[in-house]
Amino acid sequence: MEPKHNPELTFNARKLRKNMTKEERHLWYDFLSTYPIRFLRQRVLYNYIVDFYCAKAKLVIELDGDQHYQALGQSRDIVRDNKLQNYGITVLRFSNYDIHKNFSGICDTIDSEVQKRLKNRG
Repeated sequence: MEPKHNPELTFNARKLRKNMTKEERHLWYDFLSTYPIRFLRQRVLYNYIVDFYCAKAKLVIELDGDQHYQALGQSRDIVRDNKLQNYGITVLRFSNYDIHKNFSGICDTIDSEVQKRLKNRG
């Protein structure tokens, strides 16, 4: 079942889809857009906009820039991740730095997590 979401965030999600960061574009165009299990980008879930969401695996992928490593960003991420986990959604976070330095490793991690979650739901 698709999670309910806040329709007021839809406008912002559309803007974010049109203005993805270079790291989001890299992950989307070079991996997730052609991944055999469907991912959506800048998806509204509940009261959040997540970078990438796979409904079938109940998996969120977040790419974190500098603001996520400051105290306020970290505390907001913890609250957000816990809320999503309460709905049975797993959140994987990767830094923008990792996208540049370990892209294939990130893709392997995402694939492994999707396969594990699909097998466990199975």
